[in-house]
Amino acid sequence: MTRTWQITDVCDAARARMATARLAAAFGVPPVERARLTASLGAQLRLCLAKGGTWRLTLETGTASRPAPGAGQSVLHAVLTPSPEAAAAGQPPWRVTVPCPEAAADVDAGADAVADDPALLAEALLGADEDTALVLERLTEQEGLVEFHREELQQTNQGVVALHAELDAAGRAQREAFAAERKARTEAENARRRLTFLADASAVLTASLDHHEIVRRLPELLVPEYAASVDVWLFDQDGDRPGPAHAAAAVVAARTGRPQYAATRPGGLPGVDDQPPSALDPERPLLCIPLPTRQAPLGVVTLSPPGEHWDADDAVMLVELTRRASIAIDHAQRYQHNRDIAETLQRALLTELPTPPGLSLAARYLPATHGLNIGGDWYDAFRQPDGGVIVVVGDVTGHGLRAAVMMSQLRTALRAYAVDGGSPGQLLTRLHIFLHHLQPDLFATAVIARFHPDDPTVTWAAAGHPPPVLRTPDGRVCTLDAKPGAMLGIPLRQEIADHTVPMAPGSTLALYTDGLVERRALGIDPGIARLADTLGSFGPAELDTDLEGSADRLLRPMLSDSERDDDVCLLLCHLRGTG
Repeated sequence: MTRTWQITDVCDAARARMATARLAAAFGVPPVERARLTASLGAQLRLCLAKGGTWRLTLETGTASRPAPGAGQSVLHAVLTPSPEAAAAGQPPWRVTVPCPEAAADVDAGADAVADDPALLAEALLGADEDTALVLERLTEQEGLVEFHREELQQTNQGVVALHAELDAAGRAQREAFAAERKARTEAENARRRLTFLADASAVLTASLDHHEIVRRLPELLVPEYAASVDVWLFDQDGDRPGPAHAAAAVVAARTGRPQYAATRPGGLPGVDDQPPSALDPERPLLCIPLPTRQAPLGVVTLSPPGEHWDADDAVMLVELTRRASIAIDHAQRYQHNRDIAETLQRALLTELPTPPGLSLAARYLPATHGLNIGGDWYDAFRQPDGGVIVVVGDVTGHGLRAAVMMSQLRTALRAYAVDGGSPGQLLTRLHIFLHHLQPDLFATAVIARFHPDDPTVTWAAAGHPPPVLRTPDGRVCTLDAKPGAMLGIPLRQEIADHTVPMAPGSTLALYTDGLVERRALGIDPGIARLADTLGSFGPAELDTDLEGSADRLLRPMLSDSERDDDVCLLLCHLRGTG
């Protein structure tokens, strides 16, 4: 079916529009598509009337060239051809195609009636209004749907915004947690580093018993990590306080016994009092920490910071390290004091050797160089009323002042017992009883030898002591290893036996303590063998003419591998030759 209208004025345009709406309705064009068609056609017709001339509207039905899945679907083609003048000006035809699901039987008649009958024209207009109303109703429904979807979208947006806010809050909380974890890890690492340093530094400071060495090591430990400079000021033994060379804060620390911080601004350090800056160097902060003891401070340690100031935890660690250094210095000073007393007492009690006819004596005493291992070794030599000479070397267990005092008591008791006479074994037996009753928790070893000018033999006895070594005039050396008695003072009743050995002129008897021959890694037997070899290497004339020098030459090879962690006592008894 094809319908054509010539349009020259408004009435022609209205009829053509109404006819198009009627035909579209008759062919079953959906209302929305029908409204779009008539609206688009009306707008195009207004443009045509504005340009003038005669226009032709053609409506025809046909089949879609590209049908949808339902093949053979009908369509309605509308073509508005321009006037010859507009076509000459390049105006293209206007075309539109709409689907026609179903067509009415009286399409042609209805279209002609619309063109000729005003009543039908009005009816067509009403139908178009109904279509427009239907379209408006559909549009209203769509607006409702759009408004619903808009509200849903707004709620969704609000939910998204809230989700973003929660995510941001969770992110901030996570970042804060990470920052707190990093801070805690850093603080834990710093605390571990400080504790490790404090433990290592304490081990270094307490390893020495020389307070001068401790004072020297303290700056080496602290500079440059914890301090730029360290000044250790020890008070004099009589307690004199500092002169003007020290900072005022150090003087306050010495007087009050509390740490002081001197700077232009307060340090806020825990347990530390703030003071004005030092007049010696106002721009440099100073931390003055006393070296505390139970009675009074030993001195003051003055430090300057490695940077602008100290961290509070570092200051606490420095105060604790100074306290431990003070304990180490105090112990070292007490040790040195006790060592000096013990060594002085022991040297004062070592006897001056007698010079009996025909017998030369040479003695050496060397205190231990490591630790407080002095005070136990001793030697003595004296005459008896019958003309005999008693020589003795002993070793009291333990060290220090107590051992030195016990040694002096044993020395005095031995001299008292020897006045009444008695053999070496009898004297040791009486010393055993004396020590057991006097000091039940102290023990001693000793070896005693007795020479008499009218007797060509030497009588000796030992109680738990290394055996004497005898060198004969021909250079042969033997160890007098007859079974000795037990240690003096042990809770055991014993009678210590005497032993006699010939001693011709030119012979030398060596008495000694275990510090000369005993080594921790080797024991005592190799040391005794080496002593015998060394003694046998001397010539007879050498011992006759220079017994003192021989004693020194004997000690040098014997002590070359010794750390001197024990006292050493040596007594050489040389029976001079008749010629």
